[in-house]
Amino acid sequence: MNNHIFGSIPPEIGNLINLDALALSGNHLMGPIPPSLGNLSKVTIVYLHQNRLSGPLPQTIQNAKNLKDLRVFKNQLSGPVPQGLANLSSLENLQLNENNFSGHLPPVCQKAPLQVFTAFSNSLSGPIPKSLRNCKSLRRLRLHENQLTGMLDQDFGVYPNLNYLELSYNNLKGVLSPQWGGCRKLESLRIAGNKIAGEIPSELGKLNQLGLLDLSSNQIVGEIPKQLGRLSKLIFLHLRDNQISGQLPPEIGGLSNLEDLDLSANRLSGQIPEQVGDCSRLRNLRLSKNYFNGTIPHTIGDLAHQGLLDLSQNRLTGDIPPQLGSLIMLEYLNLSHNVLSGSIPSLSNQMTGLTSIDLSYNELEGPLPDNDFFRHANPTAFSNNKDLCGIVEGLRPCNVTSLENGDHRIAGRKVFIIVGACLFGMLLSFAILVGFLTLSGKAGFKSKSKEAITSNSGNIFSALNFDGKIVYEDIITATNDFDDMYCIGMGGTARVYKAHMPTGHVLAIKRVRCLEGEEEEEMVETFKNEIRVLSDIRHRNIVKFYGFCSHGQHKFLIYDYIERGSLANVLSNDEEVQKLGWSKRVDIIRDIANALSYMHHDCTPPIIHRDISSKNVLLNSEFEACISDFGTARLLKPESSNWTAMAGTYGYVAPELAYTMRVTQKSDVYSFGVLALEVIMGKHPAEVISSLSTLEQSIELKELLDLRLPPPTVLFEKDVASVVKQALSCLRITPNCRPTMRVVSQALLKA
Repeated sequence: MNNHIFGSIPPEIGNLINLDALALSGNHLMGPIPPSLGNLSKVTIVYLHQNRLSGPLPQTIQNAKNLKDLRVFKNQLSGPVPQGLANLSSLENLQLNENNFSGHLPPVCQKAPLQVFTAFSNSLSGPIPKSLRNCKSLRRLRLHENQLTGMLDQDFGVYPNLNYLELSYNNLKGVLSPQWGGCRKLESLRIAGNKIAGEIPSELGKLNQLGLLDLSSNQIVGEIPKQLGRLSKLIFLHLRDNQISGQLPPEIGGLSNLEDLDLSANRLSGQIPEQVGDCSRLRNLRLSKNYFNGTIPHTIGDLAHQGLLDLSQNRLTGDIPPQLGSLIMLEYLNLSHNVLSGSIPSLSNQMTGLTSIDLSYNELEGPLPDNDFFRHANPTAFSNNKDLCGIVEGLRPCNVTSLENGDHRIAGRKVFIIVGACLFGMLLSFAILVGFLTLSGKAGFKSKSKEAITSNSGNIFSALNFDGKIVYEDIITATNDFDDMYCIGMGGTARVYKAHMPTGHVLAIKRVRCLEGEEEEEMVETFKNEIRVLSDIRHRNIVKFYGFCSHGQHKFLIYDYIERGSLANVLSNDEEVQKLGWSKRVDIIRDIANALSYMHHDCTPPIIHRDISSKNVLLNSEFEACISDFGTARLLKPESSNWTAMAGTYGYVAPELAYTMRVTQKSDVYSFGVLALEVIMGKHPAEVISSLSTLEQSIELKELLDLRLPPPTVLFEKDVASVVKQALSCLRITPNCRPTMRVVSQALLKA
């Protein structure tokens, strides 16, 4: 298991008739599974998962009468699942997920005490096997992302041992059965994207172990039962895109561990209960596209960990509560399409993480807050209001009187900004580390601000280090002193490790290798440079930087963990790339453009990444893009010549860097053009770029599309064409002829 074995499984493996266990998972095996596997009458375990095996699962597998555990997930297997699997009387674990199986599921659990059954992300169709209804032994059932049919309340029973059930994105009908309240061990229940009707039964409030409930995108009606407020372990509650009506019950405040609440696109009405503020761990709150009225409860300002707040498209009235300014972790705020009135409070003075705001289509008036965030925000964020003014496109200028009446402290703030400019970077970096320690639930941080920055002692930027090695020791423990089993990526001078912290947070730790001589000096400078650049920027499409540590042989940077890994890996994986449809690809390119526009035009001094490539773009679970790896980035200082050594990934570097080493934004623009085409084509566009420099002919869109996907529908063809148009303009040989990233970003937003 987990080696680097290539080739195919030899048919002669069927001669090992006394074999008890066959474990070949996590390799690079290709070709078919040999039918001779059925000769292994004594085998109990067959692990073939996470390879590149293709063809069918042989029917002869049903001859392995003693088989208890069969895992073939994450391969390229196709064809029907052998119905004879239902005859294996000892089968306890069957994992078929993430292949291309088609046809019907076998009637498993007829004879065997099946405990784990996963067949998600295939092309399976037909009815849910009736045998599953009485499968009392089930602990884990995952059949999502297929085309299965059936009636939810008729085809499933009560499972006393079940802890995980996911049936999302099939064609299931029926209603939620009140009997499911008897599945007392259930921790995760996901049935999104089906055709489930009826009401949410109050009996679900008995599932006191439930941590995740997702019933989104169905046809559910009725009210949200107040009994759901008893689910004290619930972390994730998604009921969006249904027809749920009535008021949001105040009992929602009982969800003390809730982190993600999405009730958008329903028919909820009445006031938002103040008890929402009791959900102290809430990070994302989406209540948009409902009929909520009344004022925004000021208690929302108590949600210290809030990262996203979307109350748009409701009927909310009154002022914007100034308490929202306490949400220092907030990144995304959308209050648009309501009836909010009064002036805009100076929200972003303390909200250093805020990257996106939309207050459009309200009745707001008066001056915009006088700070950099509002001055550089998208003008559409304030459009269609009563009488807003400020130095933003589309708004009238404020006269002196209105400015004075709007805020008597503006002049004082300007003085504060000028005086504090020199300390801003250091203070923000310090705040990031303090925030990280707070998230880790630890105490004992002590500043060493009086210590000098030195490389001889091994303490780089020691002014930002902390006493007691609290987080340092947690990370060493979480990675078992950087054991290879926790390594999730590696480069020339660094490795990245995945660390599960005691608080439940998952971090990515970039550990810099210790080298010698000039290589060590270069590595240290890269380490310091990445800290220097990332300490001063926050954007939803730039990887979150929490801090760093330099202690003895250990030098590492601490980042947010991004689930799906690099864009390069996703594009090279024929299975994963199927999930990357045209709308997601366009969104990814927009994300990257927005981040680069922010770096080039909204940061002072501007930041040039210098290594934009698919390996340095990470995708989260929702396929949102984050730019990473700022080791070679540069601050574009106006008083400097900005000449530097060559940097970047081959195939993405702008052609002018072959004869000049001067850093400009236009080199990033070129790299973005390469990357944008790569996302559309599914591979590096080397041949296209070569033809652009030698031919004067246009390129048809169909010649640039990833052939692993069906062509884009009429709905998305325009967006894809716009991306290609912008990408080609970024690849012009003359740097001055390329557009700026702000122009590209705005053009893609309009697409």
